[in-house]
Amino acid sequence: MPLSLKRFSKSGYMHIYTRGVARQIIFENRRDYIQYMNLLKRFSEETHVVICAFCLMENHVHLIVYDESHNISRFMQLPGMTYAVYFKHNFERSGYLFSSRFFSVPIESEEYLLTAFRHVLNNPRSANICSAGEYPWSSYNCYGKANSFVDTSVFQELIGTWDEYEEFIAAKYEDCPELEDIIHDDEWAKSVIRDVLKVQSGTELQKYDWETRNQALRTLKEQGLSVRQFERLTGINRNSVQRA
Repeated sequence: MPLSLKRFSKSGYMHIYTRGVARQIIFENRRDYIQYMNLLKRFSEETHVVICAFCLMENHVHLIVYDESHNISRFMQLPGMTYAVYFKHNFERSGYLFSSRFFSVPIESEEYLLTAFRHVLNNPRSANICSAGEYPWSSYNCYGKANSFVDTSVFQELIGTWDEYEEFIAAKYEDCPELEDIIHDDEWAKSVIRDVLKVQSGTELQKYDWETRNQALRTLKEQGLSVRQFERLTGINRNSVQRA
């Protein structure tokens, strides 16, 4: 059951990120994407959490939501649990599907709201898949549509017409360091160590033989852990980590 890293927003707007365990694939085909989008629609209505933008990638999900009632934990829990049951049934999978928690960043300024919005929709572009407008599994084409379950009105007020919107999304932009700092903190690193190496603590790497330990370190490096995190969480010194 996903747990949240709760940091509520005074404005009500939040940038949400969740991913598969050990970054595993959570969407295998078109039907999976549609299933998850239907669940987002259903549970946003049930919990009164307003979805302002979303992007479903192969192994993670980005959302911008408006949540004035602090229902975000329930909103994230319900589609996550329901989708996990669906996915395991269809692909005969066992164990957890989503990482042990989702990540949230409060949005307290118009500047960050727009930065996060552009970041979310440009995930396919950043991954060298296609442009934001060509990607079918995001809210890109929901902009300005009254019959959509995605409410883009706040962005319409800040950005303007469809042409201005297209130009805004396509422009160069700064990434979202606030979210990256949270996603890649020590708690995240510990969860990666547990999920990838199937150990309870990184210090267990000290018991490995030299070759196995170095392979484990390389595997964790590929997941995005920093040298400092290796030192803190495994007790292995910097020189050994760099040599590996």
